[in-house]
Amino acid sequence: MDANILDQEWSAGALLRFAFPTIVMMIFMGLYTIVDTIFVAQFVDTDALSSINIVCPIINITVGLGTMLATGGNAIISRKMGAGEDQEAKEDLTLLILTGAVVGAFILLGGMIWIDKIVHALGASERLVPYCKDYLMVLFLFIPANILQTLFSNLFVTAGRPGLGFGLSVLAGVANIILDYLFIVPCGLGIRGAALGTGFGYLIPTAAGLAYFARSKGTLSFTRPRLKWAVIGESCFNGSSEMVGQLATAVTTFLFNRTMMDLLGENGVAAITIIIYSQFLLNTLYIGYSMGVAPIIGFNYGNGNDLQQKRVFSISMRFIGAASILIFAVSRSGGSYIVRLFADEASEVYQIAADGFTIFSYSFLSCGLNNFTSAMFTALSNGKISALLSFLRTFGLLAAGILLLPRIWGITGVWLAVPAAEGIMFFVSSACLFHYRKQYSY
Repeated sequence: MDANILDQEWSAGALLRFAFPTIVMMIFMGLYTIVDTIFVAQFVDTDALSSINIVCPIINITVGLGTMLATGGNAIISRKMGAGEDQEAKEDLTLLILTGAVVGAFILLGGMIWIDKIVHALGASERLVPYCKDYLMVLFLFIPANILQTLFSNLFVTAGRPGLGFGLSVLAGVANIILDYLFIVPCGLGIRGAALGTGFGYLIPTAAGLAYFARSKGTLSFTRPRLKWAVIGESCFNGSSEMVGQLATAVTTFLFNRTMMDLLGENGVAAITIIIYSQFLLNTLYIGYSMGVAPIIGFNYGNGNDLQQKRVFSISMRFIGAASILIFAVSRSGGSYIVRLFADEASEVYQIAADGFTIFSYSFLSCGLNNFTSAMFTALSNGKISALLSFLRTFGLLAAGILLLPRIWGITGVWLAVPAAEGIMFFVSSACLFHYRKQYSY
């Protein structure tokens, strides 16, 4: 029964099998996101690639809102499922989906009205403004779908159907890649084609999620919602670390863009775009695992199963450690090959990004534990600690590094900013895990 899938004895094999679809889903999302930018770089130009990163803060904010509602709401829903409050879990699910749709509609409307002001505020040079407007104008139309597909990707796991989320992500990714090519190359729509391909990719999981939860006979399904501001508020608070993380990413992306524009111009912005998108792809292993096990942690916390909580935590620490070494090795040995997918080996953009990867790759030794720690405290409904960790990691330390280190070491300082922030946060995360180990029985 779907109602009991989270309530079992978790061995390493069982835990990894449960998390595997979410891990693969996130890796595939990273792959089709990076393919998106590869098509833009190869079939339009690197100025178009730079423009995607200029407007990326808008996407970060949108994803942050969806992820905040999803992870924070998941903690509530899985806790209530663990406590046997199934009807309330259904009501909360429906309320959160409606909330996401309303938030998306407001962003769409505001984006259409103030698009010129938004593009200039993000720091686009006159050379990049047309690209930015073309991309954002199309993407704003799909913002509600983006928020809803983020919600459904998380809720499928809580409903005990991680495989469904994986399958839909694969389908959406394949559609995105095919449509990107068709819109950009044969149709000649340029950067607008990339936005259209991405937008239609959002619609597939959104439509499937609406259909699944409308017809589901399991524990989680749509029902008549009750407007409970406390649930919305608690969801936002519990998931605030994810929102803080995305807002911080928006700000730090802006700072990266501004710094690189000052140091190396549009080619510098293109290089940092390659690094940022490659970082997301390589981080998806940690993100997917953390998303996959979060409902289990929340369920065990809700029904007080300390033995399983300890077991899940122990397995997770071993997995994160092994994955961190693997991702570091891949980034060190294959960074130049990843960069080559975006830019010609003889180009200035390639040289800038390839040099940066050799320094940047050290961040992957620490970010796995940092990702998991924040996600775990969200699953334990400790939004305060989760938000604090996320804020320090993705904004406080990183923004300070971007603003300070380039003044000392120039372009090398830009590449050092992320490894320095992740390295410091590794020790902060470890200290928090040690401090709260008895309170949460892991």
